[in-house]
Amino acid sequence: MGSREVLGQAARLASSGLILQVLFRLITFVLNAFILRFLSKEIVGVVNVRLTLLYSTTLFLAREAFRRACLSGVTQRDWSQTLNLLWLTVPLGVFWSLFLGWVWLQLLEVPDPHVVPHYATGVVLFGLSAVVELLGEPFWVLAQAHMFVKLKVIAESLSVILKSILTAFLVLWLPHWGLYIFSLAQLFYTTVLVLCYVIYFTKLLGSPESTKLQTLPVSRITDLLPNITRSGALINWKEAKLTWSFFKQSFLKQILTEGKLTVTLNGVYDIVNNLGSLVARLIFQPIEESFYIFFAKVLEREKDATLQKQEDVAVAAAVLESLLKLALLAGLTITVFGFAYSQLALDIYGGAMLSSGSGPVLLRSYCFYVLLLAINGVTECFTFAAMSKEEVDRYNFVMLALSSSFLVLSYLLTRWCGSVGFILANCFNMGIRITQSLCFIHRYYRRSPHRPLAGLHLSPVLLGTFALGGGVTAVSEVFLCCEQGWPARLAHIAVGAFCLGATLGTAFLTETKLIHFLRTQLGVPRRTDKMT
Repeated sequence: MGSREVLGQAARLASSGLILQVLFRLITFVLNAFILRFLSKEIVGVVNVRLTLLYSTTLFLAREAFRRACLSGVTQRDWSQTLNLLWLTVPLGVFWSLFLGWVWLQLLEVPDPHVVPHYATGVVLFGLSAVVELLGEPFWVLAQAHMFVKLKVIAESLSVILKSILTAFLVLWLPHWGLYIFSLAQLFYTTVLVLCYVIYFTKLLGSPESTKLQTLPVSRITDLLPNITRSGALINWKEAKLTWSFFKQSFLKQILTEGKLTVTLNGVYDIVNNLGSLVARLIFQPIEESFYIFFAKVLEREKDATLQKQEDVAVAAAVLESLLKLALLAGLTITVFGFAYSQLALDIYGGAMLSSGSGPVLLRSYCFYVLLLAINGVTECFTFAAMSKEEVDRYNFVMLALSSSFLVLSYLLTRWCGSVGFILANCFNMGIRITQSLCFIHRYYRRSPHRPLAGLHLSPVLLGTFALGGGVTAVSEVFLCCEQGWPARLAHIAVGAFCLGATLGTAFLTETKLIHFLRTQLGVPRRTDKMT
């Protein structure tokens, strides 16, 4: 499969992931609004925060490192050994679910059983649902490695929709079940998700058409189960060592991500964090995940750029440059226009309680943090796809030092300037990570004619338009928002829409290379084969 074909499939994967994220958020919003009519907000809060965090943390620690290592581009790979390695996620998931379940029940504060009954059962079932989902990990990695876009869309959409229907039915008819409803629905969701992948591969490998698909490394469904390879080795130890390196990195990243557990933050921060991170989850996360697969398939680890196929290196450089430009433009747009519209957004979302206090300052700070998140997501998805095991280990030492300094800085800045200080500490953390990735990218392409970091340069005209738009909307906020009534608010929104339109128009005229990339990869319908 050529690099340009892989690029096209990665673009489809990213766009489908973005659509799925929007669909899931919409379903969740409507479902929560329905549930709150029948159940208490305390039960919904425990599910959305405590139990969901248990589930996501178990999955992240059990499978993230395996996904990064096993999706790396290796020309000569024994898939039997890779699949054996992937099955280790299941016992690892059992360990983390038991350990984290113990933490959730013994170390963290347990909700009042009269207000939130069946909490212990919820912890057990959410941990079990994570283990069930890990049973499908070998199937998921094989599907991602071969860019089965339609399978991902159908499996995840069907699982979420059926879970939502089951939840709504149980809430309507058995509201006294409380946490049992969400626990059973979560277990049902992961079961359906795994079954979708298992049934798909069972039918694909059992059909006559599958014999013509020479790209698949397996010919029978039993080949996906743990087995002894022809060489006698159960796993590829080089791949296993890379997985261990990524595991250490994932563990440190989780500490940095959940650093807020070490400091005391107010409820306004939680709301601002949920609003601000929504953009990152909707837009940047699908792009990062999909193009990590692209870079991992196109580039070879432990090889200098000059020693690889130059067409692949050139395509990877062009894609990285375009993604950096896209992330920079999206982040700058959110930062510039978010500054003048943070107060209005919070006022519409939560009324004066959010817009009159520290909320606007927090959201403005978070908008700048989103800019750094966007750039870091792109730089790290390339860096982790191209790094050798030794480079990943060196990076982990930096992450270890960064974790310690981040926790100390978070504590000091939070005491000094409240929740804003924690956002500033996150910005510092993200800035250091971006710097590390930029240095790696510069070294990687140093001996080649390609300069992908040029994607971080914007034309002076576009920068001037951003500055002018930011200034005009800031003045508009002073005179029109947010105590002048709805006519003034609508006028403020109109000013922002005009400035945003002018900025996007300028970007369209000045950033022709990026526009060409978006048109060719996302805007033109492409023929898809039966596999995807």
